[in-house]
Amino acid sequence: MTKTFDKIWENCLKVIKDNISWQSYKTWFEPIRPIALENNILVIEVPSQFFFEWLEEHYVELIAKTIKRELGKNAQLEYRILMENQNKKNPASVRIPASNHQTPALSNNYVDIHIGNESGIKNPFVIPGLKRSQIDPQLNPNYTFDSFVEGECNRLARSAGLAVAQKPGGTSFNPLVLYSSSGLGKTHLIHAIGNETKRLHPNKTVLYVSAEKFIHQFIEHSKNHEINDFVNFYQLIDVLIIDDIHYFAPAIKSQDAFFSIFNHLHQNGKQLILTSDKPPKDLDGMQERLLSRFRWGLSADLQAPDFETRMSILEHKMRNDGLDLPLEVVKYLAYNVQNNIREMEGALISLLAHSSLVKREIDLDLAKKVLRNIVKTSSKEITIDTIQKMVCEYYEITYDKLQAKTRKREIVQARQISMFLAKQYTKNSLKTIGDHFGGRDHTTVIHSCQTVKDLMDTDTQIRDQVKELQQKVQLAAI
Repeated sequence: MTKTFDKIWENCLKVIKDNISWQSYKTWFEPIRPIALENNILVIEVPSQFFFEWLEEHYVELIAKTIKRELGKNAQLEYRILMENQNKKNPASVRIPASNHQTPALSNNYVDIHIGNESGIKNPFVIPGLKRSQIDPQLNPNYTFDSFVEGECNRLARSAGLAVAQKPGGTSFNPLVLYSSSGLGKTHLIHAIGNETKRLHPNKTVLYVSAEKFIHQFIEHSKNHEINDFVNFYQLIDVLIIDDIHYFAPAIKSQDAFFSIFNHLHQNGKQLILTSDKPPKDLDGMQERLLSRFRWGLSADLQAPDFETRMSILEHKMRNDGLDLPLEVVKYLAYNVQNNIREMEGALISLLAHSSLVKREIDLDLAKKVLRNIVKTSSKEITIDTIQKMVCEYYEITYDKLQAKTRKREIVQARQISMFLAKQYTKNSLKTIGDHFGGRDHTTVIHSCQTVKDLMDTDTQIRDQVKELQQKVQLAAI
């Protein structure tokens, strides 16, 4: 039975799949479409000239062996390359023997869109007449890895970003998609990646651009019938960083242009770094073909920083700016501005400005007054549940252990301190406090409170721990 070209190519793919990585297979072989078999010549269709050149440079021997295996030693291969020409897709082709390991000459009907020629391409960021070395990366030099405070909330994103900077385009994190709510450090991190890349690889062309600026540039180039210049410019970049890609949602034609740019850069081993306010799967209005490419690499989120990380951020900023604030003020800021790093730094700047204007030393009272106009702060009623959660978090124990009838020293001690704080900072009766700790009676609460007082008199470690917890409770009530 004679094999069809579909079956022949399917058999070739089975062999190829076993000899290369899954990611390489998906990138370079899944898009290929077999279209004909003529006189022992298998014809395959590939998406672009670059695609063809990459196959010839990296996989020609593998393809040659598989074709010969199916069609014999005289087998040949013909590529048909899809091109855009005056808004019409015209197939262009070259014919090469499968055994030829050299890049073949192009036939006369091949439409050359190779991006290697830089003359005449207009740089949308500066002036016409582009040279790669003249491209301004548009990076903020103050945003570096040294100034980016690491915490549990951002450790994965930071580690992936550092790996990308060290080996752009050479990791599996391509594209690297960073997502989070506003003000949690995405923009700082991607600038840090760009700056570190430039430091380690000075010959790499790095470019940062917001999605809004990208869309605006696309519109301007569309008006002037210069879309090819626009696309060609971006295809020259080695590390392309685009901030806030969710703004692409309503801009369908800009998405089309970015799709072309993305494919070229990714296929050429260049690095793409993107940010968004939500994970790729939740980006409404984005073309599915783009979303599928966003999922090729790594998506990492930046979460709201915990208290310790917020303290570290404030302390880092104070060191850099030569500031010396009372610890209670720093803690007050860290407690009351929890979900936005930018807002927390802004509160610190406002506090310094207010102190300078009124010629008053910064203290907790001034911090309360200033912060009241920046974030919503109100007197909160402290509950037993709040105290229990604080103590559990502080001693790293679970809530159910605090309630359990266990005699383990660390659990008993945490329970006693919780009761002590509950009596001190809530209006609940001894019986109500006991009920919140597994139904213990009021005498147990009295005994626990007295035990904690005695320990604070004799054990400096316990005293420091209780004082720290008291300060946490007080700040939580502000």
